Amino acid sequence: MSDDAVLPAAASPTVRLRQVLGQMPDYKPGKPAAAAAGVTPYKLSSNENPYGPLPSVLTAITEAAMSVNRYPDMAVVGLRERLGRALSVSSDCIATGTGSVAVLAQIVQAACDAGDEVIFAWRSFEAYPIVTQLAGATPVMVPLDDQARHRLDAMADAITERTRVVLVCTPNNPTGPTVHRAELDAFLDRVPSDVIVVIDEAYVEFVRDPEAVRGLEVWRERPNVVVLRTFSKAYGLAGLRVGFAVAHPEVAAAIRKTATPFGVNSLAQVAAVASLDAFDELNERVESIVAERERVIRALQDQGWKLPESDANFVWFPLGADSTAFSEACEAAGLMVRQYGDDGVRVTIGEAEANTRLLEVAEQFGAR
Repeated sequence: MSDDAVLPAAASPTVRLRQVLGQMPDYKPGKPAAAAAGVTPYKLSSNENPYGPLPSVLTAITEAAMSVNRYPDMAVVGLRERLGRALSVSSDCIATGTGSVAVLAQIVQAACDAGDEVIFAWRSFEAYPIVTQLAGATPVMVPLDDQARHRLDAMADAITERTRVVLVCTPNNPTGPTVHRAELDAFLDRVPSDVIVVIDEAYVEFVRDPEAVRGLEVWRERPNVVVLRTFSKAYGLAGLRVGFAVAHPEVAAAIRKTATPFGVNSLAQVAAVASLDAFDELNERVESIVAERERVIRALQDQGWKLPESDANFVWFPLGADSTAFSEACEAAGLMVRQYGDDGVRVTIGEAEANTRLLEVAEQFGAR
């Protein structure tokens, strides 16, 4: 802003804003990498894919850029049909949005009136309480167990007549463990049929646990289940913001009604389709990230660290009061990580050099 810029007058005291805005937490994005003397900085705070776009995807984006003077397809037909073929579902069962967090907000808006309840584990994805309160609903947080896993029995116990949505994050962000199919089935048997259960699978492509739930399998058997996924992680399109839900047709139609018109832009739609077409090549990158994750976990275990199991593209350090000191040690080494108050620190699996440097910091810090 220039020195001679004119600022508007102070807001009138008669202006009314929603009270909930002053009560809800702000979403805190991962901080960018900070330069450290003599080392390459790495951003390991946002669970981004460290690889850039595939050449075929970049070409598709470049060609699509020639028509950005036109509105995108508001119904996102091309992407929905391509997803339908990839997942063996009808395109009528797919709703899209600007990242899975936006689709999640659409689901809550479609299901909840003021005073209704949304149940989820905590700590879990930090957007959950935000989208819940913005919809006028009440968040009901059920603490994780001592292994940083969902306590599904306790979540079932928390269901009331006001419950409209239950969120199950698997693998859980930021702690890493998956929900197993057997425990989810037992949980769903206790959930009323008119309550939506969202299986949030933002990291499903990284899962290798043979007992882990596969959301689409459950969705085919349960009319009240919705599966939530994203192109931000494994597909490496975080900057273009594309997410989607798979739901039964009536629910999917309701989710689409709550979407921002033309929200998924034309470049994002083209890039997502091109990424689906190139999935075999993209999956090689996923496998390399999984291999790096396993290398990091084994090395941390050898150092004496006791961490939760992770089936995502990150690891969780449940450091409690030591969280700030560990975050500062990482930052001093050129690694920007994601601290969650005094709960712990989440570190994304990034480039091999970044992961090796993390292991060096962890060893110097000392296992907890």
